[in-house]
Amino acid sequence: MKESYEVNSRGLEIFTKRWLPENSPVKALVFFCHGYGDTCTFFVEGIAKKIASAGYAFFAMDYPGFGLSEGLHGYIPSFDNLVNDVVEHFSKIKENSEFKGHRSFLFGESMGGAVALKIHLKQPQLWDGAILLAPMCKIADDVIPPWPMVHLLIGLAKVLPKEKLVPQKDLAEMAFKDLKKREQTAYNVIGYRGKPRLRTAVEMLQTTQEIERRLAEVSLPLLILHGEADKVTDPSVSKALYEKAKSSDKKLLLYEGAYHSLIEGESDEMIFRVLGDIISWLDDHSAEKSNN
Repeated sequence: MKESYEVNSRGLEIFTKRWLPENSPVKALVFFCHGYGDTCTFFVEGIAKKIASAGYAFFAMDYPGFGLSEGLHGYIPSFDNLVNDVVEHFSKIKENSEFKGHRSFLFGESMGGAVALKIHLKQPQLWDGAILLAPMCKIADDVIPPWPMVHLLIGLAKVLPKEKLVPQKDLAEMAFKDLKKREQTAYNVIGYRGKPRLRTAVEMLQTTQEIERRLAEVSLPLLILHGEADKVTDPSVSKALYEKAKSSDKKLLLYEGAYHSLIEGESDEMIFRVLGDIISWLDDHSAEKSNN
């Protein structure tokens, strides 16, 4: 594992991490996009190690304003700029002589699913597949305030973009089914747990609306995984993505009774099951290149 700080083209200092397999050649590259309020450390560490031990190079970064990267904590002034920052970092890795020529897969969790889809829509030919874990293609109705309030908040975001005025239920309670793991979220001191900032909430809402409109443009091999009891992002939109995506190679896995945080907040048994499904899909899709 290696971590570093890099200054990007917008002059922002970005915290990045990578995990490489120790005793085996790299099968393919996996680029992870973390969820809202999250970071590429803490819970991600165990996921990255598991995937790296299966032979994959695993790369991640904290978005500006999240984790250890520069920027006002929890603030997304422009979702498109955030996506561009991720594209810039991932492109640099893919061009590195050490990793050139390997298959490369996007892996997005929750809001990171929206980031991954936006990257694909921006670079439709450059990725060999995407793993979307409870992707934020639509925020569940339980989480969004009533429409009159949404319109009020959109107006307020123009004048008070950084204010934490968006009402929100306890996301850890809604996302983490396993009580012990839910308690552990408090120890993730660099995670963002305040109320959403106005501009951030508007950017996320507009992004999900855009993705929902563009589901039929998604064309790369897809693995979509969603908990059927997810109250944060809507599983019905994962079903819609599966049905509408023009990808000829797509797979949807729904987990009965599982909440939003499939590989962080469920029982160990469920987490290993989901990670096993992800690794076997990666194995199937990484082997193809050597067979061609």
